[in-house]
Amino acid sequence: QVQLVESGGGLVQPGGSLRLSCAASGSIFSLNFMGWFRQTPGNQRELVAVITKRGTTNYVDSVKGRFTISRDNAKNTVYLQMNSLKPEDTAVYYCKAQFPARAYWGQGTQVTVSS
Repeated sequence: QVQLVESGGGLVQPGGSLRLSCAASGSIFSLNFMGWFRQTPGNQRELVAVITKRGTTNYVDSVKGRFTISRDNAKNTVYLQMNSLKPEDTAVYYCKAQFPARAYWGQGTQVTVSS
C-alpha cells in the first residue's frame, strides 16, 4: 500500500510562485513515474508534469518554462515548483504515483491564482 501526502497549495497573486510537495510512504520500489495533475470544476483531470524513475521529465505545453518537477529520492518526495503563475493555473493539483499494476493518488491541494 502506498500513501501520498501533498502540501504547498494556497492563494497567490499572478506572477507569483508556489512549490507543491508530494511525500510517498510505503513500498515504492517498482514505481514507474510520479506526476502532477490538475483539475478544475466540470473538466477532466489533466497532466501537468511527470518524472520517471530514471529522471526523465515531461510537461504540458502550457506550463513549459514556468513549472519544474523534481524529486528527492532520499525523502521519497516529488516537488512541483510553479513560477510566473497565471489565473488559468487555478485548479486542484493532485499527485499521482504510477506502478505496473495500479496507480495511487493524493488527496489534492488547491492552488488559486488571483489578485
